[in-house]
Amino acid sequence: MSERLAIAGSGAIACGLAAVAAGRGPVSVWARSDGSCERASAKVNALCEKLGTDPDVTISRDPDVLIGATFIVEAVVEDAEAKASVWRSLNGHVGDGTVLATTTSSLPIQALADASGHPERFVGLHVFNPVPKMELVELTFPEAASGRTRERARALCEALGKTPVEVPDTAGFVVNRLLFPYLFEAVRLMERTGLEPEAIDTCMRLGAGHPLGPLALLDLVGLDVSAAIGRTIGAEVPERIERMIDAGELGRKAGRGFYTY
Repeated sequence: MSERLAIAGSGAIACGLAAVAAGRGPVSVWARSDGSCERASAKVNALCEKLGTDPDVTISRDPDVLIGATFIVEAVVEDAEAKASVWRSLNGHVGDGTVLATTTSSLPIQALADASGHPERFVGLHVFNPVPKMELVELTFPEAASGRTRERARALCEALGKTPVEVPDTAGFVVNRLLFPYLFEAVRLMERTGLEPEAIDTCMRLGAGHPLGPLALLDLVGLDVSAAIGRTIGAEVPERIERMIDAGELGRKAGRGFYTY
């Protein structure tokens, strides 16, 4: 891997990306609390062990850990202001030639690029969870993105063993724009019919060849993240999901959602 990769964030996407990249060169991760540092270290080490790679990853609360990176990926909560705040806070830690990327799954890339202050070096780098298993990366560029930025983004994806596909800067891009209306309809079908989640998921796995049923997939993504994506793409979020979020039933990360973990 020709880039020196750094990641701002410590959640599932950040840890997955760090673990995948760790076998290809050193990686730095900036976490924003002691607790998130500890959790990210444990997660990255576990993923690297599973992948059989040396965890050449430095995880720190100090943003100076990002200095020297040639490609910085922001992977924080799916909220435009939170993401813009990260870029503002990193102004003194980003080199002049560093490519800036966001892992947003639904937010407008042009607006995030403008917030970064360097739209010519900005790219939407939508990787999918779980990162070690999912091959696709949706690439989205703002209007001002240079040709060199585009080349480097594609080269990074290929170096990580991923398949980059350039998609338009439209809410939800391609996958989520098509996927979430289907996932939400599965919730409404469950409520209308009284079917158990396992029954719906089994039908879609065995009848449609999906590796994961829609309700299990919502649990994997996170009910709060799913609702945020739904609102961004203009899809109606089922009341059942809103109630589950209020009850703290966020899916796998909370230990309970449509299933108990």
